[in-house]
Amino acid sequence: MPIVNRIADYAGEMRTWRQHLHTIPELALDLPKTSAYVKEQLQAIGVDELHEGFATCGMIAIINGQGAGETIGLRADMDALPIPEETGVDYSSTHAGNMHACGHDGHTTMLLGAAKYLTETRNFKGRVALIFQPAEEAIGGAEIMINEGVLETFDISQVYALHTAPGFPEGQIVTTPGPIMAAVDEFHINIQGLGGHGALPHETQDPVVAACGIAQAIQTIVSRNHFALDDLVVSVTQIHTGSADNVIPDTAYINGTVRTFDKEVQAMVIRRLEEIVKGHSVSYNVDAVLNYEVGYPPTINNHDKAAFAADVAREVVGDAMVIDDYERQMGGEDFSFFLEKRPGCYLFVGQGEGPSVHHPKFNFNDEISPVGASFFARLVERLQPVG
Repeated sequence: MPIVNRIADYAGEMRTWRQHLHTIPELALDLPKTSAYVKEQLQAIGVDELHEGFATCGMIAIINGQGAGETIGLRADMDALPIPEETGVDYSSTHAGNMHACGHDGHTTMLLGAAKYLTETRNFKGRVALIFQPAEEAIGGAEIMINEGVLETFDISQVYALHTAPGFPEGQIVTTPGPIMAAVDEFHINIQGLGGHGALPHETQDPVVAACGIAQAIQTIVSRNHFALDDLVVSVTQIHTGSADNVIPDTAYINGTVRTFDKEVQAMVIRRLEEIVKGHSVSYNVDAVLNYEVGYPPTINNHDKAAFAADVAREVVGDAMVIDDYERQMGGEDFSFFLEKRPGCYLFVGQGEGPSVHHPKFNFNDEISPVGASFFARLVERLQPVG
């Protein structure tokens, strides 16, 4: 079975939804225009229940099937990124400095398409909980919604999500059992020294030299402190200090990201960062303080649910267009919080060649909206079939 014919009929409507959402990108938890537009479409679709106010602008829409059964959770993220858009499309962002550079406008559209079909047909038992979530890119809207009780309130038993994937063939669906994306942490190092004249360094406690030494030593965590086959990334991404060529500053700041899959590896990184910062404080006669922030956990698919989801994907796009043993990636995703609490699966859907996500010229491919909506719809129908 290819894309659901009825959903294919929605292609023009989904394009309209997606391109309107693209014009109004909003950040983190502050999505008033986005959530209002999604609410308007859900009400027009005729979902049975609509619950607002989760994680500020998040919402849960309920569609009842035929007879008793479990509640299946389908999630779409709605927030955008603080990136000035450079696509040049006639529906570009009207919010200066913000754009949908990660396809969340498309994710929301695919879930709306599935909602329209499932509301019309109701060819399933139990019910579906459509999770429209803010703040995936920022502070973990998924965790906030979970802490506010969405899983228990709506008795959600399993969860699924899709993410667009530039560079993969259009319509290809990709997933894997077990870990698919990494845990995402960040570190901040503030160095307090004693500034002075650049010509008189002996009278200072130079934070610039200390920052350089710390940044260099951090590189040895991956190269010398961990087993080469344990996936690990530690990247220094910012060093800020100084204001003039003849002034040694008082302070310096270092920032970076850590990506892991294993809690023991994560603990080792934290320990080594603490040792490096403490040791260099003494070596360079400065005060250096580490602030390590544990972020999103690894995204780990349930083995059985991943196998089932891949089977549904084959039904929608064909055997040749499904990869069910994709190599895990070092990117991160707050859907991981849902998968910590409930079995489920996270999948990618290819959108063809073009700029990568988080690039100012990225634009979601509207041709794949019916693919994602069909996947969600058939997933529900096969998980809880009628008759």
